[in-house]
Formats: sequence, C-alpha cells, structure tokens
Amino acid sequence: MQIGYFPGLMMPHGVPELLAPAGSLEAVRAAIANGADAVYLGAERFNARDEGAQLTLDEVEEACRIAHERGRRIYLTFNILFKPSELVEALRFLGEAVDRGIDAAIVQDVGAVRLIQQLYPTLEIHGSTQMTVHDASGAQVMRELGIERVVLARENTMDDVRAIRAAVPDLGLETFVHGALCISYSGQCYMSGMISERSANRGSCAQSCRKDYVLTDAATDAELDRGYLISAKDLAAYEYLADLAEIGVGTFKIEGRKKKPEYVATVTHEYRQFLAGVARGERPPVSSVEVAPLVQIYSRGFTGGMYGGRAGRDYITRNQPDNRGRELGVVTGCDRGELLIEVRDPVMPHDGLGFEPPTGTSGETTGFQVATIRTISARDGVYRQAIPTRAQVPAGWRVVRSSESALLERARASYAALSVPAKQKKTRLDVRVLGGAGSPLKAVFSADGEEVTVSSAPTLALATARALTREVLREQIGRLGDTPFALAAIDDTALAPGLFLPISALNHVRQHAVEQLMLRRDWAREASLAERAARITAAIAINRIEAPVALPDTTDDTVFALRATVYTVDDGRAAADGGATEIVFDPFLRHPAPPLARVRSLQHDLDARGISLRLRTPTIVRPAERRTIQKWLDLGLPVLSGHLGLVTELSRSGRDVIADYAVNCFNQHTAAELFRLGARRVTLSVELTVDEMRDVSAPWAGRGFDVFLYGRPEGMTLEHCVLSAAFGRKAATCRDLCVQKHTNVTLTDPSGYSFPVATDSACRNRLLHSRPVEGSEYLARLWSFGLRGFHAVFNVAGDRVTDVVRGYRVQLDTLAHGERVERWPARELVGSTFTRGHFARAV
Repeated sequence: MQIGYFPGLMMPHGVPELLAPAGSLEAVRAAIANGADAVYLGAERFNARDEGAQLTLDEVEEACRIAHERGRRIYLTFNILFKPSELVEALRFLGEAVDRGIDAAIVQDVGAVRLIQQLYPTLEIHGSTQMTVHDASGAQVMRELGIERVVLARENTMDDVRAIRAAVPDLGLETFVHGALCISYSGQCYMSGMISERSANRGSCAQSCRKDYVLTDAATDAELDRGYLISAKDLAAYEYLADLAEIGVGTFKIEGRKKKPEYVATVTHEYRQFLAGVARGERPPVSSVEVAPLVQIYSRGFTGGMYGGRAGRDYITRNQPDNRGRELGVVTGCDRGELLIEVRDPVMPHDGLGFEPPTGTSGETTGFQVATIRTISARDGVYRQAIPTRAQVPAGWRVVRSSESALLERARASYAALSVPAKQKKTRLDVRVLGGAGSPLKAVFSADGEEVTVSSAPTLALATARALTREVLREQIGRLGDTPFALAAIDDTALAPGLFLPISALNHVRQHAVEQLMLRRDWAREASLAERAARITAAIAINRIEAPVALPDTTDDTVFALRATVYTVDDGRAAADGGATEIVFDPFLRHPAPPLARVRSLQHDLDARGISLRLRTPTIVRPAERRTIQKWLDLGLPVLSGHLGLVTELSRSGRDVIADYAVNCFNQHTAAELFRLGARRVTLSVELTVDEMRDVSAPWAGRGFDVFLYGRPEGMTLEHCVLSAAFGRKAATCRDLCVQKHTNVTLTDPSGYSFPVATDSACRNRLLHSRPVEGSEYLARLWSFGLRGFHAVFNVAGDRVTDVVRGYRVQLDTLAHGERVERWPARELVGSTFTRGHFARAV
C-alpha cells in the first residue's frame, strides 16, 4: 500500500469535505499529506480534550500556514461549556487563534455563539456534536443562531439525516464516519463529572463507559450480564459514504485528536481512497483487504454505527475496551524455544503481537514485540512461522497483531517529505537617507504605515577610502536578521556623493530604527488588544443588561416553586401530599407509560388542590418518534424539556416551557439565549457549583431560574440497550424484558457503585446516578441569591417521595418566613446514601 495524497484523486465539486483530526503539529502534517481537506485541532485551553491533544498558539499558526499554502482549512475546537468567570479569557484566547489564521471555530456553548458573532463576525462557526442536534427542530435552532454547519449526533440513522436535510436545506451538515464512539448520546455525559469531577462536557472525560460492569436484576439480585457493557466499538462507516453524500452531508469527519500521527495518516489516506470511489460513482462493498489498514492501525472492533438502524449486541466491545488489533491466526505449539504460529498474513520483525485464549475459555492475555522471526512455509495463503521467545503460549490461542511495523513506517514516510512552509513573510522596509559633509546622516525608515527618523552620532565626512554608495548602504542596513523586516527600496537621492560614515555608526542607525519600529508595532498590538478587551467587556455587559426574560408574574420574594418530577401517578399524588407546588410527570421514563386517562385524573385531582401538572419530554426525540409523544403534548400541559429544539418550538407556540438541565445552561449568555428562544424558566446545569449558579443568575437576581435540588441526574442516555443486548434480543422488540421479566436493573462498576438503568418509551437506556444528589445544606444560600425554583426528582422505585418533598417544603416555608433554617429534614431521611453533587465541587 502506498500512502500519500495525489491531486489527481481530488473530489469534484459537491463531494463531501474530508475532515481529519490533529493533536500535534506532526498530525497536522500527516492529515494534509494524506488528503484531508480540513483539519480540526485544539489549542492549549477551552477545548474538549484536556490532555495530550493541544497545540500551542504558535503551532496553530504554523498549522494554518501548512494548510493554507495547500488550499486546506483549519478548524479550532472551542467546544466546552464556559463558566461565567471564563468568558473574558476564553474570548480573548479565541481572538489570538483568529489572529493566527484559523478558518472556523467548533462551538458547543449556545451563549458563546452570539458573543463570537459580535466580536469576530467573519469567523465561521460550526455547532459541535455535543449540541445534540438529532432532529429538524434542533437543526432549525442552529440555523436561527447563525451557525454555518452542525455536527450531527452520532446516533442518527440515514432516515434521520435525510429528514434533517429536507427540513433545513440551507444548514451545512457534518457527520462522523470513523473513530471512537461515545456511548452517551452525542457525547452529552454527566456521569463522568458526577463520579470523578472530570466533566465530559468540559473536555475532561473520565471514560466511565470504558469500565467493566455487571448488569443485575435489582429485585432478584440475579446477574444478567457482565463485561464492557457500555464500551462502544469504533465507528467505521465507509459503506454509508455514498448514501450520506447523496443526501447532502457536506463534511465527513474522522475522530481521533488524541491518536498518533501514524493513525491520522493511515485513516485519512484510506477514506480519501474511499471518497475517490464515491466521486467516480462507485458503490461496491469495501473489501477486507481495503479495510485491513484501518483495523490494524487502531480498532476496538468496528461498527457501521447507527446509520443503518439501531445496533444491538455487536455495537459494544464486551470483552475489552481498548485497541485489539488484527487477528491473524493461531498458535500451533512450541518447539526448542520457538513459538510456532499459523497466520494468514506473515508476521514481520518489530511487529507487536498479542495472544488471546480461544473463545469460550479463560486465560490471561499476553503479548510482546517480535525481535526476529523465521518463516517455515507459505502455502495456500497460510504462513507457518517460528518466533524465538521465552513466552509460553498454549496451542490453540489466537494470534493478534497489535501493531504492524511496516504500516507505521509507510505512514511516517507519507508525511516526512511534506515541506514546511517558510516563516511568515516579513514586512517591507523602505529607507530614505539624506545629509551632507559636516552634518549627521539622517535616515527615514518606513514600514507598515509607521515612520521613524534616526540621525547618526558622528557627522558625515569626505571619503578618503570607502564612500557611502547605495551598495554599501544596502549591505549594512539590510542586515535585519531575525527581525520582522526585509529591506526593500533605498532612496539616496538626497545624500551628497563621496561621503564617509563609520560602519559602526551606520549599524547603530539601523539598530535604533528597528527598535523604534518594533516598539511602535508593540504599541499598535497592545492598543489593538486593549480595544479587543474593551469590546469583549462591552459585549458581555450588553448581554447582562439587555437580555430579555419572561419573568414570573409575581414580584413577591416569598413565593417559591417546589417541583417534584415523577414517573408514576401514585408518586405524583405522594409528592402533592408532601407539599409540592407542581408535579412534573415523565410518562416516557420507563415502560409501560400509564394510560392517558389516569394522567387526566391526576391532573383533575391536582387542580382541585391548587397544584399544577407539567409534562416532562424526553431529551432525545428523533424524527420518527415525534408522533409517539404528540398525544402527550396534546394534553396541553405546560412542559419541562431538555431538548433545545422542543423548548423553542413549543415556547413559540404559546406553551409554558421550562428548559431542563440537559440544555446545559452554564453561563448568563446561554441563559439569555434560552430566554430569547422562548423558555419561560431555565434549569441551571447540574455541573455548576452554588457560587457559579449565583453568577449565572445574577443579571436577573435569580428570577427565572430553577435548581436541581434532589434526585438522580440522568448521567447518560444510551441509544444502545444493555438489557436487550444481554439476551441477544433486537432492541425495541423485546419489551417483555423491561416490562415483565426485569423491570428494575442496575449496572455496577468495579468500585461497587450501582447505577439504575431506566428503559424509556423509545427503548433507550437512561443511566441514572448511583446516589441521589441532596442539597439541603445549600438551600439557604441559593435562596439568598434570589433563586426560587427547585426540583426534586424521583426516578427509581422505592423513593420516599412524600417524606422527602415534605422535608424540602419545611425548609422553604421557613426561608419564606424569613426564619433561620435549623434542620435539614431531607438529609436526615437519606442518611449517608447521597451525594452533594457539584454544589461545592467544581468541574
């Protein structure tokens, strides 16, 4: 296989852009050399890879030079959620990257979008996949925000993509086609932050999904499955490229900013070849030979993703969470210090090999790097080889090549010859000299619109040897070395002929002039940065003052809302008995949903008691599922939703909508945008501390905001169903499992923490936190900030709904009367089985 980018294979107009990752300057070179049309990368801070995948700003500048000289583009990952205290510094940092030449920024934070548009109006903005755009309503919001393109959720099917394209034809679409997959929907994960303080939404994922788990029936304690049950295989969607291109997806994206340059080179090269076939109108199945380099360079096992529909048991790795490599054959025995193997592809010196027990047997996987190897025979595509080694590996064990030295060498060679562009062009320097005998030499230096005049200390004298000719002046003044200037024209028409000046004096004139010009450049740069800083401050201040919000009708500071979220009618009544001011009903959380008649009856009972009923929608509502939830929306109830598209759509249709915590309100600008989009109230992110909640809500003195005070956040939403996979069943056709046989299941991690799994109405798994968040001790401070909306969430069987709600009602009534809170009744109920969440623990 020859790796390298050949212009003759460039795609015709309209074929998707190939977007490659880079976590180093060498990876940028690997991507460009192997056919990437664009490269995405992170720079030092504020990107969703906090370790080992960032370039310095100087390296970003060099990456832009490498790309732009070849007609390619560079996209900066600016894709974390921003705290209020970070916004000024983050926007200044982005400005530095803009100055270095980036072509676009990839953004997750909704509030940051508007600020970027104000401050850097020519910068292209791409919506990150973590915006969770998976349907038409979400895509329409992106278009309204002015985002040029959006990276779709990796769980979208071809039909989903087709529906989005049809609904919003003028929005650019980008989708992943290769690399690691987040099991949590679109990369939105709260589990990592809850268990480790490393927020996946802030670029610090703890890889919770790559652990081994035990799936247990909580009622019977029976073990149902074990292994790497939520560790997704790697995406390899080459078979869908032609269909995605035909639909109108404009960019194919490769995942892997933390991967090595050899990986970037190999994968980019292979997909460039696949796209060359698409450009020629070919749709043949990709052969195993063509895929072999992809498998070898890095693979947890491949899946085509969900473009063709929901994937089942084969979507996850089950037996291991990391790179496995390529299986070649088996061990046949040992003989005189040599390990004997039979393989389909020959093993070469310096290859890395792994040895695994046969399927269905146990044993500790082992491996080593091959130093030397002897080929015994090669017949009918089977190679018998002998490897000198002290390792003892039983016959029948599988031989897996974890790294192939020849592939790595070819990859390195592909970008080794890529020429590095010359440093940025220097600024033109023009010099005019004048003077006569007995007077100093006067020199006027002009560059970049600046002009300085420098005079020599000694005076000019009649030359007795070497006169100041134009050649002498050019030779001495042109010695500009590493300065940012390059000598252009010299005008000596006002200099009398036949004069002499010591070379040291002429050098001093040059040095002093350059220093003055550099100083002026620095002043201009500082002035520009100061002007930018002022604009950033002004942009933030304008949003603080002018952000519209539908404030509550009452200005009574003692009025509060205690909202209890439940999924059964009985729990709704129990919460009302405890003193909830509003019941939020989630009929979608678990199978089966209650009959509409029972919910209407609950609404009637609550109305009689002066308690309102609100509907909670799923955070994920794919196009085909809208009809399913419509009958619930038709009840006409006010709504709580973490789906940004639904928040906007329903609000503008006149509904009372609260934005749930999944909209990721992390700063005051996101809050302002949510209010603009129609949300009546906004639930603050569950990853904010108490002080950060104060900062976000401060422009509105806390009014219009809710706080997740009690309960288990939905740490992950999985399109994959762990229960159906455990039994080898097809998802969405096996409701007997979650409705009848195993209604209450948990995933337990190696540390012994058990996470309840709720299978919702769309057969998705909602992975709940192992312990409820309990915020009694912070309630008085939250109250002092003006916050008056509080959520208590009950999403597992056996919750003490009435007692917990009553405990919070007692506290809130006490605060409303202006009295000091002496007890935390809810805390007393839960004992030690709770977490403080992020109230005092920053991510």
